[in-house]
Amino acid sequence: MASSSGNLRIVEQKAASSLSSAQKTFNRLSKKIAKQREQLGTWKTTIPLYQEKYVREYEPLLHSFDEQRVQLVHIFDRLYGDKTFGKTDRTKLQHLICTMAIDLLDSGDYDDLKEIYNRHSGSDYDAEEEQDNQEIKSMMESMLGVELGDDIDMRAPDELFDHVSRQLYEKLYQDVPDMEHQAPSHSSRKKSAKAMAKEARLQAEARQVSLSIREVFRKLASTLHPDKEPDSKERARKTELMQRVNSAYSNNDLLALLELQLEIEQIDQAMINSISEDRLKHYNKVLKEQSAELQQELDMVEMSFRAHFDFPPYGALSPTMAFTMLERDIAQIQQDIAGLKDDVELLQDPKNLKKWLKGYKLVRRPAFELDPFFDMP
Repeated sequence: MASSSGNLRIVEQKAASSLSSAQKTFNRLSKKIAKQREQLGTWKTTIPLYQEKYVREYEPLLHSFDEQRVQLVHIFDRLYGDKTFGKTDRTKLQHLICTMAIDLLDSGDYDDLKEIYNRHSGSDYDAEEEQDNQEIKSMMESMLGVELGDDIDMRAPDELFDHVSRQLYEKLYQDVPDMEHQAPSHSSRKKSAKAMAKEARLQAEARQVSLSIREVFRKLASTLHPDKEPDSKERARKTELMQRVNSAYSNNDLLALLELQLEIEQIDQAMINSISEDRLKHYNKVLKEQSAELQQELDMVEMSFRAHFDFPPYGALSPTMAFTMLERDIAQIQQDIAGLKDDVELLQDPKNLKKWLKGYKLVRRPAFELDPFFDMP
């Protein structure tokens, strides 16, 4: 039977010696895979819930926040020429106008701000954006060794991430035969007896691994094949179980097959405990590969989530942490919107704006960020 933690394991017998190295490895890999399955299931359940909450609660707040900032840009632009302000005040106002306008233009559809930005910056927003995008594109092509093409929209992180992922995948499999051709000396060199023996051993192990999984599958298929069942209810049950068997076999999921054997009582805990060392060796090889594939899938799911919702590419992240941070961001932006509404009301008066500008410090930010995902919407 499965352990209380939900993973298949070999149980140490009271009258026997401690578990062998292979048995301990089996238990460790079984536990690891169970945890990876749980994490993957949690991510797949969480992502649509997070998406729904983000769209329903956070996105409207982002829009409201930006609308308040748009009003401030128009207020600063309108009051810029007021005689109340001296040269230093106007310099600060221009800095505010340009900084806020470019943030808004980068994150939303506020084309009416382009004229204001161009007038106060003395440059052209569209030309600057095109230059920045080309620099980012060139940098990414150089770093990743891929061609992004002329049609890619550098302002769409999801599209960019998918495109780069496809390019890297294609390049990986395109380079495999190329690498084989680049080293003819290794393939043409006569193999030593030791190398040939090692290759033969690895091939034999691979065949045994395949046979081990196939043997479990055949035992399950022989017992569960629905065509052999006359009772309609039992046939429906076996059909559902056989679908799980086929899915597990096609995914090379040894643990799922063994768990199905336990579920239908084709094997018991005593049989799990007595799996031979040779068979455990083959099983452990399958489990290592399965764990590596699960980890790769986990990494891809998390990476896509980070890119889509603008999380940093590094650092600890879990579904629970993501929801906690979203709740925090919702509470924070609600406070920020309330503060901006007060500012919009207060700063329409030139005297209040002049007083407020005294405490404003100019902070220059770089014209081009090296991180292509910096501040992406």
